[in-house]
Amino acid sequence: MQTLRVRRALIASAFFLCSFTTLAASVAPVAAEHGMVVTAQHLATRVGVDVLKNGGNAIDAAVAVGYALAVVYPAAGNLGGGGFMTLQLADGRKTFLDFREKAPLAASANMYLDANGDVIKGLSTHGYLAVAVPGSVAGLEAARATYGTLTRAALMAPAIKLAERGFELRQGDVDLLQSATADFRQDAPSAAIFLNKGEPFQSGQKLVQKDLARTLRLISQRGADGFYKGPVAKALLAASRDGKGILSQVDLDRYTVRELSPVECDYRAYHIVSAPPPSSGGVVICEILNILEAYPLRELGFRSAQAVHYQIEAMRHAYMDRNSYLGDPDFVKNPIDRLLDKAYAAKIRETIDSKRAGISKDLKPGVAPHEGSNTTHYSIVDKDGNAVAVTYTLNDWFGAKVTAAGTGVLLNNEMDDFTVKVGVPNMYDLVQGQANAIAPGKRPLSSMSPTIVTQNGKPVMVAGTPGGSLIITAVTHTILNVIDYGMNVQEAVDAPRFHQQWLPDLTNVDTFGLSPDTRKILLDMGHKLGSPQPPNHLAVILVGAPALGGKPVGNNRFYGAYDSRRNTGSALGY
Repeated sequence: MQTLRVRRALIASAFFLCSFTTLAASVAPVAAEHGMVVTAQHLATRVGVDVLKNGGNAIDAAVAVGYALAVVYPAAGNLGGGGFMTLQLADGRKTFLDFREKAPLAASANMYLDANGDVIKGLSTHGYLAVAVPGSVAGLEAARATYGTLTRAALMAPAIKLAERGFELRQGDVDLLQSATADFRQDAPSAAIFLNKGEPFQSGQKLVQKDLARTLRLISQRGADGFYKGPVAKALLAASRDGKGILSQVDLDRYTVRELSPVECDYRAYHIVSAPPPSSGGVVICEILNILEAYPLRELGFRSAQAVHYQIEAMRHAYMDRNSYLGDPDFVKNPIDRLLDKAYAAKIRETIDSKRAGISKDLKPGVAPHEGSNTTHYSIVDKDGNAVAVTYTLNDWFGAKVTAAGTGVLLNNEMDDFTVKVGVPNMYDLVQGQANAIAPGKRPLSSMSPTIVTQNGKPVMVAGTPGGSLIITAVTHTILNVIDYGMNVQEAVDAPRFHQQWLPDLTNVDTFGLSPDTRKILLDMGHKLGSPQPPNHLAVILVGAPALGGKPVGNNRFYGAYDSRRNTGSALGY
């Protein structure tokens, strides 16, 4: 665990050095008249915009982007992972597609423990035993078939072309690839693709993925069966068997996409539509906002000590609930109504001391008022008002660091998102409870938070980000920045952030996130402040104006912002 933290800190430092200017004044949001796409990789953004230009809707664009990111953003874009899609359709319907990975049927609660009951280091994060049943292909196909308008072949053609012919790497692409050089060298199929004759790729060189192109063609021709059956499935299962994994054809055959009702809540004059369990994102975002709603954040001022104090305490309480109560709804009764009740938020506020930091170890499930990284996100809005927020993942960068030979498919290490052992932190230092224990066919709890904010029934904001446990607080900060502090969408994305997740009892703060005076006040109140966590990569769209309640620029209705902390993404419209 310590080695992983050190490696992540070094990666974060590298990204920070190349994105230092993002802490200065923000550039203007990207504006467009007919639609907007924001993704973590500029080529995938272009694919999405081209779909909109060619008459596709936001769902069509989301499917095309999902496949394109599997090619141009292999660190997190994927066929071998899973994710969530939050939709608000032009006719006002709201829905949520859950294509989260599932534990194989041969999985068991103690599968990563030794004979003494201790966690075996690395077993849930590296190699084939860490792999859960992938859901991305099933999810993208379900979205296209149910809500899209264009053919599968048309939507997949750009990804196939990018994989077959290759694409030129920019420095941001190379930075991500080079972060996993040592891991690629340990897996021959990965090394054959993601290393250049055994050495790291350099900016300006081309990444070609012929095996992935063949896999994409099979999916284009046969739909989900092109992945879950036939030669691709056989290759996946052979790789799992040879790597001492437990995937089976029955696991692939039984994988299904769930369509669920999103989590919804109100914050001030706005309505939040977000991800339900097995995501914790929507519940925790809404719980934090419910707690904060009674505090005059705008009057207290952006990054004032008092406002920061209230936000930290709201996060602390909400993450305690997240880590204690939430899990796959097929296995756990999630107390969503109670956690989202405004009266419950009021009870939590009564326990928050306005002058002293809370103590995380004193917050426990069953004790009043609490009764008994990595990912990628993209946001799309089309001219008709269809809004789509998609977050999907391999879990860690490049997942389990293994590629099934002959497929070009990197596989996830999503099993680490379960509670491997109660009380023992996972790779994101989340200490989770029995509700998220491993069970056959169960989906692990997630922090992914694809979110749509509406007013008077119409989308005004679409947001999301990668970042593991930081996803929830990053999205919450962005909502607060826009609604409470009146920032335009790019300012809201660029603003430094802080993160508190109950345990460990430490609030991570971005560099320049707090003034020295504010920091001293918070320390005197008892807060424990730590160093920055690795950066998120927010992808956000505002509809109507660059800021809520602002004036549009010319005929432009859509305003996009991408998080340049990671030097790969773009916002683009037409």
